[in-house]
Amino acid sequence: MTQRTIVITGASDGIGAAAARKLAEAGDRVVVVGRSEEKTQALAKELNADYFVTDFAELGQVRTLAAQLRDDYDRIDVLANNAGGIRGGHKLTVDGNESTFQINHLAPFLLTTELMDVLTASDAKVINTSSGANNFGKLDLFDLNAEHSYSTHRAYGTAKLANILFTSELHRRFGEQGITTAAFHPGVVRTNFAADSTSPWRHAYKTLLNRFMLSPDQGADTLLWLINGTAGTDWVSGAYYARRALAKANTQAYDAELARGLWEASEALVSR
Repeated sequence: MTQRTIVITGASDGIGAAAARKLAEAGDRVVVVGRSEEKTQALAKELNADYFVTDFAELGQVRTLAAQLRDDYDRIDVLANNAGGIRGGHKLTVDGNESTFQINHLAPFLLTTELMDVLTASDAKVINTSSGANNFGKLDLFDLNAEHSYSTHRAYGTAKLANILFTSELHRRFGEQGITTAAFHPGVVRTNFAADSTSPWRHAYKTLLNRFMLSPDQGADTLLWLINGTAGTDWVSGAYYARRALAKANTQAYDAELARGLWEASEALVSR
């Protein structure tokens, strides 16, 4: 089997790190991307892998990452947009975007589109980590920064809904150019999710509820299934999955015009 080059963001911990270990063990060339220099470097050393440190709260860093990846790799077989998180309280990034929306949607949108020439030339898979929290979301193209109505849970749910809309529109725009793509819900995983936020969710990850959560290896299962499977045979490009099966998403996730509008709005926001 030809060695694949697989870029995983949010790979310094949780399901990203778990997937990276499995893929490296299988012989793939894994490129790990994380926000923490210490954790990302440690995992890269463990796997003898390349690594990049990038904070998705700054789109300039995302552009730099994309440029580095284009320079260093002739092909990218899989881009796993796994980085994300939740922030408490309404806060704008240095780019002027609501922080949860930027970290979870705009940054992976920018990274993917900046790499599109390499991805299409590689007939790449683009796998986007969403969440069942998408059902809490409500996407308003005229209020993407949630200036008129904000709650921590809704902001995160809206960003995860955006991941699914991005996936379907990515398939529509680039499917005929060789891109296959899927979004997935990993389950409620025992990780450091929400640790840096003021969200009440951070407490669940530190209490007795923690013992009922999935391990990172279990959470990475559907991600690995999508990476190792074949679109059109094992899964449908442009769709949303959980537990290796098609999953029901927020009703807005099936709105093709909303997906198109989100893509256009995202292009405008990342080019400011």
